[in-house]
Amino acid sequence: MENKRGLIETIFESTLWNSRLIVILAVIFGMFGGIALFFIASYDIWEMMVETYKFFFTHYHPEHFHAKIISGIIGAVDLYLIAVVMLLFSFGLYELFISKIDDAENSESGSKILAIHNLDELKDKLGKVVVMVLIVSFFKKVINMDFSTPLEMMYLAGSILALALALYYMHKGAH
Repeated sequence: MENKRGLIETIFESTLWNSRLIVILAVIFGMFGGIALFFIASYDIWEMMVETYKFFFTHYHPEHFHAKIISGIIGAVDLYLIAVVMLLFSFGLYELFISKIDDAENSESGSKILAIHNLDELKDKLGKVVVMVLIVSFFKKVINMDFSTPLEMMYLAGSILALALALYYMHKGAH
């Protein structure tokens, strides 16, 4: 004997299932956020190029020029990585809650970096990029620090060792 659904159950289940479409807001605004960060990071790189131009052609040499240029470029790389996190987040949510991205599956590049099949894959990909963001942010902070005691140098060495181990285990876990 078949169990027929009642009208209320049908409406409720349909509403419940279609409520997943609210995720489209996170997808759209995550994508907009990623695109905005790409533009901001590109503008920052442009500003560093202008500073370098001034240095080479006008002999304008501000104090701590090299540290400023390197810090600006590292900051832009940091923004690019965060933009990638936003895009991965958007692609992942779309594939998990809305629909598979046909263009990605039919892509000739063969890249499966954006293929997300479950929530664990999304978390894993986002986690790896977030760790890279933290490493870049650490590098940016370290460039501007002055180390005056041997203990501070030991802390720096320990921090670098911890980052190296994190990268090693991330890479090892992928294989």
